[in-house]
Amino acid sequence: MPKTPQAHEAHILDGHPTNGTLMLVADLLGSLTGYQDEKSGALFHDVHPVRGEEARIENSGSVAFDFHTENVHHPLRPDYLGLLCLRQDHDQIAATRVSSVRDALPLLTDDEVAELRKPQFHSLYPTSFTRNTTGPRPSAGPHPVIFGPADRPFMRFNSHNTQGDHPQARAALSALATTLERVCRDLVLAPGDLVVLDNHVVVHGRTAFTPRYDGQDRWLRRFYSLRSAPLWAQRMMRHPRVLPAMTEIRGVV
Repeated sequence: MPKTPQAHEAHILDGHPTNGTLMLVADLLGSLTGYQDEKSGALFHDVHPVRGEEARIENSGSVAFDFHTENVHHPLRPDYLGLLCLRQDHDQIAATRVSSVRDALPLLTDDEVAELRKPQFHSLYPTSFTRNTTGPRPSAGPHPVIFGPADRPFMRFNSHNTQGDHPQARAALSALATTLERVCRDLVLAPGDLVVLDNHVVVHGRTAFTPRYDGQDRWLRRFYSLRSAPLWAQRMMRHPRVLPAMTEIRGVV
């Protein structure tokens, strides 16, 4: 392995064998997909700390990153995401945290679940989608946080970016965050480990770690897989597999 990069989009692993591995897994699940607004549409994302961005709530940070649905704001959120560990942090303590809505919901009251099913929540765009923009971050919604059949629920939630419209909604969000913590599983990935998550059922996060910027820091590779992009979205793609910018599709779905 080369040294862990210290800058965004370093493209150190262009042509690396892990590209083929991740594409194979993503295309077995659906179709390997990128987002024009995120990392300029890159299909493989290098997840590592960047000096000066330790406190950012995204993959360049090293502070704790609470539970979130990937690309919570987007009408075409990934169906699956994969995280492949290339290198652990120095102390081998950084964990990928995963928690399932299907484990958490039985711990909530009926009233709390009913609140979470109402389309009364808004989710700010993640900072990874707004790096090159100025002004307040836009938001998507209103949308429910919990949806789908009672026995097979799905979730759309970001503890940092999803906000409720009134006190009851905010209380239900807080209760959900608490129960997700109670049923959480921490995965300390070793080099070569690949975890694949259903992005509509499982939220994920990261524990804090201390980067040293010595070329040996924690380094994961990430992919997104989408089961099917609508025909209108496919026709609007400027590049194969890369979904259009939000400015082009906002409000379509």
